[in-house]
Amino acid sequence: MNELQKSIIYLNGVGPNRHSLLKSEFGIDTIQDLIHFFPNRYIDRTKFYKINQLSNLTSEIQIIGSITNLRTIQNKNKSRLIASFQDETGSIDLIWFRGHKWIGSNLKLNTPYVIFGKINSFKNSINIPHPEMELLSSFKSKKRVSFNTIYPTTEKLINSGITQNILRKMFYDFFESQSKLFRESLPRSILNGLNLISKDLALKNIHLPESNDLLAKAQKRLKFEEFFYLQIQILIKNNERKNKIKGYVFSHVGTFFKNFFHQHLSFNLTDAQVRVIKEIRKDLGTGCQMNRLLQGDVGSGKTIVAFMSMLISIDNNYQSCLMVPTEILAQQHYKLIKNLAAKINVKVAIITGSINKNKRIPILENLKLGKIDILIGTHTLIEDSIIFKNLGLAIIDEQHRFGVAQRSRLWRKNILPPHILVMTATPIPRTLAMTLYGDLDISIIDELPPGRKIIKTVHRDDSKRLSVFNFIKEEIKMDRQIYIVYPLIEESEKMDYKDLMDGYESISRSFPLPEYKLSILNGRMKNKDKEYEMKRFINGETQIMVSTTVIEVGVNVPNASVMVIESSERFGLSQLHQLRGRVGRGNNQSYCILMTGNKLSPDSKLRINTMVKTNNGFEIADVDLKLRGPGNIMGTQQSGVLNLKIADIAKDQELLVLARKSAKKILDSDENLEKTSNQCIKHTLAEIETFKNIWNYIS
Repeated sequence: MNELQKSIIYLNGVGPNRHSLLKSEFGIDTIQDLIHFFPNRYIDRTKFYKINQLSNLTSEIQIIGSITNLRTIQNKNKSRLIASFQDETGSIDLIWFRGHKWIGSNLKLNTPYVIFGKINSFKNSINIPHPEMELLSSFKSKKRVSFNTIYPTTEKLINSGITQNILRKMFYDFFESQSKLFRESLPRSILNGLNLISKDLALKNIHLPESNDLLAKAQKRLKFEEFFYLQIQILIKNNERKNKIKGYVFSHVGTFFKNFFHQHLSFNLTDAQVRVIKEIRKDLGTGCQMNRLLQGDVGSGKTIVAFMSMLISIDNNYQSCLMVPTEILAQQHYKLIKNLAAKINVKVAIITGSINKNKRIPILENLKLGKIDILIGTHTLIEDSIIFKNLGLAIIDEQHRFGVAQRSRLWRKNILPPHILVMTATPIPRTLAMTLYGDLDISIIDELPPGRKIIKTVHRDDSKRLSVFNFIKEEIKMDRQIYIVYPLIEESEKMDYKDLMDGYESISRSFPLPEYKLSILNGRMKNKDKEYEMKRFINGETQIMVSTTVIEVGVNVPNASVMVIESSERFGLSQLHQLRGRVGRGNNQSYCILMTGNKLSPDSKLRINTMVKTNNGFEIADVDLKLRGPGNIMGTQQSGVLNLKIADIAKDQELLVLARKSAKKILDSDENLEKTSNQCIKHTLAEIETFKNIWNYIS
């Protein structure tokens, strides 16, 4: 049996009770689990303070002094022990609320101690509750590490006596009794090339740091290793998919594509669009199934790239489909693509839940006969009744809105799975995308079409509301339309609804009938009512849309020129950017007005300032990643998507990129890891597969 897979019950100082607690609280069952239970911070134990230096400190401190007296104070059913502790500069109280009878009987007066603890302030005086204490003579005689490790803990562990000292002693005893237990898991070429320390040295110094320098090197080594094995598994999976899952060969670009490109494309594609079309074209001709993620900021021109990709499919006698999350979006895409396709005699149809049986039957028949080239629809496309003659390309817009099971049902429409292109208008930081979507090839449209006006974004607090309303009235005089959005927080739906209705009433008073017409949209409304209100706004029948965040991504109202976001400090950056993207779709100058209260937290200020400073979705996504972390940035469906032990996607982006490059370089030269130098990788991957607990990579 692998030594590291033995239960911690056999370790010195553990036993059945502690084993049971550590397993229930943190899943620590084996030595492997324990060794990869990393500290979350470190305290420098080489530094000592004088008592007269403590008044402005709030962190853990270490001082040398003596106890001059002890007293017990009784208060109703509770009592506490107080010791006066002094050095040559002053005195401070040490306080114990628990176990003070035993503590009091073991403390020595007027004898030098080293004490360690966290400063507490109470009624304008400072004290140290429950300090760690050791006789100075004992402290000097022991060999010790320079840093105290602080491990994650729970109230249950603390109440059961598993303190930080107990945890530290477990690791100290383990590393004192073991040597060379850890097999090296990285090739010598990587260790030397990146100046990484050995696994043995890294694991020992992550738990028992000998110096600041060795602690930093241990963290770098272990973070790199975690990223490396995360990426190498993703790349291997991607290679296997490409080798095993065959796809239709689109061998040529034919008449439909060339005719549209040369005769009917009324504008020049951006360099980014041309690059992405080439990447897609290359994939479609390999004989392997394309599985590509297309990222593009709001308004970057993803739809035209999708349409031209469908033309390549049609040129090779295959059908295409486009699946979108809502009926409004489906209708919007249908109108645009039908107009483009009509110029070159390509047949386009739409299927949604609201299409009645009489219209639906001929569409299904023509689809099965191959008389429809492009089918656009909502999740109804995955129903068993939808049968294609030969589906060659499936495009999924705003793919995060569909579950994996829903997406995979498109695969089963043919003998061979269609090529898959998934699109998102939510820019994802490169480092996050290469991890979350590592099994997809990634294309990015990172420039906007020329001549597109930048949306002007401003921040206004509540005191400027009157001037904001006057500005809105000026825009409406020029026949423009306005969005006013209120925040939606699931935990307080009633409050959100009240905020929206209060806001609607206030806006109605400032913009009265018959001069102004308002629409209202919220999550409580029935779908048909939502669509009715949205259509009224799209058709210009109302000038102001008052809404919660149910405004759909991608809804296109070119005449809407102003987006007012109320209580914008309550929104995440990604959501603010998506809402701003609802305007700026026409030829007029557009504006985004971020309304807030007067008091903002530092994070809120950073979000608002970022929005005012830049319109670049990828820059915004990077700031959002740093603020919120990878789980939250991807929304509730993706939360907890990365379960990393020591590395941090937001803070360690350079190491992640380095790990990705290193993993790719290894696999490019030795895809099956057959070289002698790569056997350590092969062995570690086998252990990951066998034991599962060697390292928690992707949940």
